Amino acid sequence: MNGISGASFTPVAPAVTKAPDDPQRVADAAKQFESLLIAQLLKSMRESGEGGWLGTGEDQAGAHAMELAEEQMAQALAQQGGLGLARLVVAGLRKASDAQKLEAAGGPTNRAASAQKLQP
Repeated sequence: MNGISGASFTPVAPAVTKAPDDPQRVADAAKQFESLLIAQLLKSMRESGEGGWLGTGEDQAGAHAMELAEEQMAQALAQQGGLGLARLVVAGLRKASDAQKLEAAGGPTNRAASAQKLQP
């Protein structure tokens, strides 16, 4: 016996893992990255100025509320396009991934094509 009477166990389905270069996964990670950067910008603005961008947050509860507001605002901004950093990150990663796939397939890479153009 298993030592636990009357307990039933249901098997858990294995987690579905996505490929590391899955476009949706890359886009989500880029948005999270941009959200973190925006949150840091908002935090820096609050800490450097007189009273911050959303009040003073003088007590502990106010400070926690300010941090939560900054995080939520950063996430909302990033989801709506934010500063455009997520889009640039996705484009750069896509370009690097495409070049890597082309190189793995035996096709010319930008470096190889550039080297051929430089030769007399």
